[in-house]
Amino acid sequence: MRKALIVGINDYPGGARLRGCINDANQVAALLNTNADGSPNFDVMLSTGVKTRASLRSLILNVFKGEDEVSLFYFSGHGCVTDTGGYIMTPDFSRYDEGIYMDEILKMVSLSPARHKVVILDCCYSGTMGSPALGGNNAAYLNKGVTILASSRSTEVSMEVAGQGVFTSLLIGALDGGAADIAGEVTPGNIYSYIDKALGAWKQRPVFKANIVQSIHLRKVNPLVPLPALRKLTVYFPTAGSEFQLDPSYEFTTSQPNEEHINIFKILRKMQLIGLVEPVGEEYMYWAAVNNKSCRLTSLGRYYWGVLTSGRL
Repeated sequence: MRKALIVGINDYPGGARLRGCINDANQVAALLNTNADGSPNFDVMLSTGVKTRASLRSLILNVFKGEDEVSLFYFSGHGCVTDTGGYIMTPDFSRYDEGIYMDEILKMVSLSPARHKVVILDCCYSGTMGSPALGGNNAAYLNKGVTILASSRSTEVSMEVAGQGVFTSLLIGALDGGAADIAGEVTPGNIYSYIDKALGAWKQRPVFKANIVQSIHLRKVNPLVPLPALRKLTVYFPTAGSEFQLDPSYEFTTSQPNEEHINIFKILRKMQLIGLVEPVGEEYMYWAAVNNKSCRLTSLGRYYWGVLTSGRL
């Protein structure tokens, strides 16, 4: 099973109240609930009414207690850091009792029997997660199968703009397909890269920490080239160095088009759009066909050719 706990808290006392966390949690929950084609993804528990540390602690323990394929915890709310480390905060926080200790959360995650454990934090100083404060240890320590995505470094605040967290707005775009790979899978590593490139050097910096032996996806979207068509890469190119010979019959605007060839050419042109194929001796695939030229695999295409021939996709 794939299980996700999504928590958003706006209702902090006094001037600590936030505006966008519940909205952020609702959108993240909706995206994680299903894949782009409507198929089920995570079994999501959405909690936007958490009031106490005890209730949040119970929810976190519950999401990580099972032998699931993936257990995920997303939090949007306040975070703080003290001399003893970082905390995520609930509305009952007080001075010297700020919230749930990030080291405690890390312990819950590390002891989980789930195969993959993912923590996504959109709160101030969230980069502290995974860097235990005790003993002066500044190096991140993660058990096998743990992935952490944090909205900011341990010394930075996380910003809200127009009622939405800056980090989560990018996370939503990533899950909606912006960070999808060629196969349509959105992985934590691709999400980090997508967010990292969108934030300038003078803004909050996202943090990515992981100890994994196998990549996982958090969501699937429809790829530009469907997988059955993508697998034809090894049919059109029997070896990684092969060239596929074209002629005018592959282009429907010529005087003697061939329907079978046209359908192949449509797939090849889509493969070109995602960087797998390039024309030889021409700038455009159209002219390669009209002028009896060929096309070949790019370096990225040769990489995926190897992945396909080894049966890993």
